[in-house]
Amino acid sequence: MTPSPVSSTPVLRTTLLWSAAVTAILAVVGAVAGYAAGGVEGLWSALVGVALAFAFLGITGGSILIANRWYGDALYVPIFFGIVLGGWILKFIVFIVVLLVLRGQAWLNPTVFFISLVVGIIASLIIDVVVLMRSRVPHASDVTLPTAEEVGEGRDDADERL
Repeated sequence: MTPSPVSSTPVLRTTLLWSAAVTAILAVVGAVAGYAAGGVEGLWSALVGVALAFAFLGITGGSILIANRWYGDALYVPIFFGIVLGGWILKFIVFIVVLLVLRGQAWLNPTVFFISLVVGIIASLIIDVVVLMRSRVPHASDVTLPTAEEVGEGRDDADERL
């Protein structure tokens, strides 16, 4: 498979890799803190909260990476927005279903779950900012600049006008 010519692809891949690594760290820290705060229920609540944060934030990056595979196709824009919008709808449906399933569960500590979910989301947002600030993507990316011959042809026209 050839690499995608879309400039956002390396940035999104890096973001997903860093997010996976930080999620693993947050899972360990959250499990220990959750166990200390709420016993076994706190441990499972922290793990579910961190996993849910990673899944929701990973769906967006993953859907964009999948949609970028159609770059250059005549239908790229509708395919791109269809896949990304489908990912957002999927996240919304999964979020509602997960909350309905987890509501009232005896093993769930709502405070630990909420804190681990929020910490996972904040960590992912920080990763997004750091990766984007470190990336070297030009301001005008994914464009085709004129060749030297095309620029030279334009000069001939300008010289005739003078």
